Amino acid sequence: MAKFTVSINEAWCKGCGLCIAICPKKVLEFNERVKSEPVRMDDCIGCHQCENICPDLAVTVKEAKLDA
Repeated sequence: MAKFTVSINEAWCKGCGLCIAICPKKVLEFNERVKSEPVRMDDCIGCHQCENICPDLAVTVKEAKLDA
């Protein structure tokens, strides 16, 4: 189960690929619209590098809510 959630605001994402390039776990990839998309959420370690490097503030990393 994913410990973190990564969300991309596609309206703000310009497809620069910085978040994809910096992710140490390769969580993100381009989708068919050439926008970033989380494809391996279970691999996310919550380092926030993708969120911090995004020039358009399109990436959000949050701790996942675990069901009890």
